[in-house]
Amino acid sequence: MQALLDTLRQLLGADQVLVDAAATAPFLTDWRGRYRGAALCVVRPGNAEEVAAVVRACYAAAVPVVPQGGNTSLCGAATPDSSGRAVVVSLGRLNRILTVDPQNNTISVEAGCTLAAVQDAARAVDRLFPLALASEGTCQIGGNLSTNAGGVQVLRYGNMRELTLGLQAVLPGGELWDGLRGLRKDNTGYDLKQLFIGAEGTLGVITAAVLKLFPLPRTQTTCWLNVASPDLAVDLLNRAKTAFDAQLTAFELVSEVALGLVLRHIPGSTRPAAASPWYVLAEFSDADPAAVERWLGEQVESGRVGDGTIAASEAQARRLWALREAISEAQKIEGVSIKHDVAVPVSAIGEFLARADAALAAAFPGIRVVAFGHVGDGNLHYNLSKSDAADNAAFLASQPAVNRIVHDTVHALRGTISAEHGIGQLKREEILRYKPAVEIALMRTLRRAIDPRGLMNPGALPGAE
Repeated sequence: MQALLDTLRQLLGADQVLVDAAATAPFLTDWRGRYRGAALCVVRPGNAEEVAAVVRACYAAAVPVVPQGGNTSLCGAATPDSSGRAVVVSLGRLNRILTVDPQNNTISVEAGCTLAAVQDAARAVDRLFPLALASEGTCQIGGNLSTNAGGVQVLRYGNMRELTLGLQAVLPGGELWDGLRGLRKDNTGYDLKQLFIGAEGTLGVITAAVLKLFPLPRTQTTCWLNVASPDLAVDLLNRAKTAFDAQLTAFELVSEVALGLVLRHIPGSTRPAAASPWYVLAEFSDADPAAVERWLGEQVESGRVGDGTIAASEAQARRLWALREAISEAQKIEGVSIKHDVAVPVSAIGEFLARADAALAAAFPGIRVVAFGHVGDGNLHYNLSKSDAADNAAFLASQPAVNRIVHDTVHALRGTISAEHGIGQLKREEILRYKPAVEIALMRTLRRAIDPRGLMNPGALPGAE
């Protein structure tokens, strides 16, 4: 291992090869504090060629590689195991905007760019990069790609698979594949970029991408609406889509329990309207604000919407979005919880919540459900804890039983146990219960073919064993 460390120092410079415990600590713990690992070292390459050189050296030494972006994973996907053998490849120095092409509506960026930096670069040329996440100031494009991130505007623009035209990646043997093409049509064989999107670093290290841009909306109307139930929220969603089609760009569902945590823990948070069991946060882009207001008035008159508010300014719209985006942070402050990132058909959202809530309440009296998410695409964050934070350490021991109830309910409704957070270490074994055997076999066949030594992020996704 000393020989490998010497080689890495020669390739990158000693200051970019971190071995001291204090220097490496931030890279060895996931955002939730759930997973802690160890590493031979953390390296910080400055460009794709240096990434390739690092991976070649690790491949020659048969040492595992764990790619890491902003380290905001919620599933432990970027945290090494406890063996201390792996090299963590931190991509934060690959942070350049390579080209912006407004006429082609594309932007080419390195993998270490934060999502916020890409949004800002697009906005500077009057364009929109629509991926929007609560962690956008720290999460990086490479991680967004590796987990096929979704966010609040999938309803209109799709997730990272739909937002990506080209990709550059370092393969497990250290070869650099350059597929940075800004083409909408390229029918010359397999769409290789799709192998790496959502693969969580198990097939290679993403180093750059060509992403789609869109016209920057001229107007946005943001509203916070009270609804009595998830079923009424789904009905409202479809009425909004019928009335406004693609001008409906976000439609989020928030429970009163989730909002209550934000009001309790996030300074400056205020309730935007009267209390309700459920809320919808909707955004309309380039729609006539007067038409939106008239439509909402009709929904109130019909009883489908109770109280609510329409943002009168951009600042007020940001405050409404802050209530939604702060839920995860408020939960972290509150204490540990058992988290789920699931998706079911939009039409089954109400049924999932009713069935899962009832089954969990019967099995675990006093359980608290924090439910929120992207009702427009069927993706819910369904998190469970006890109302008394002191009881949660013991409650965590029940995670296998809790997961079984939640995931069995999702599976019965033909849903998925991971919608946008990935598998990582958290669901690595759980996925084997729900994925058909033929799918697992295909995944392992691909992984063995591309990474026969099993050195790329070996702790994430079902392994090649």
